[in-house]
Amino acid sequence: MRVEVDRELCESNAVCVGVAPDVFELGDDDLARPLVDEVPPDREAAVREAVALCPKVALTLHDS
Repeated sequence: MRVEVDRELCESNAVCVGVAPDVFELGDDDLARPLVDEVPPDREAAVREAVALCPKVALTLHDS
């Protein structure tokens, strides 16, 4: 599974970073970005939660 951040929608709320700090970070531009190309299987539940909680719906999951 991959996760994509829509940089046009992201408002730097950092909910994703709070839920999965090992998968997301805020970049120098204060927008979220994934730290991994593929979400590790043991982190899929946390990433799904981050996607569900994103207040701007800026995260999208893609099957690998």
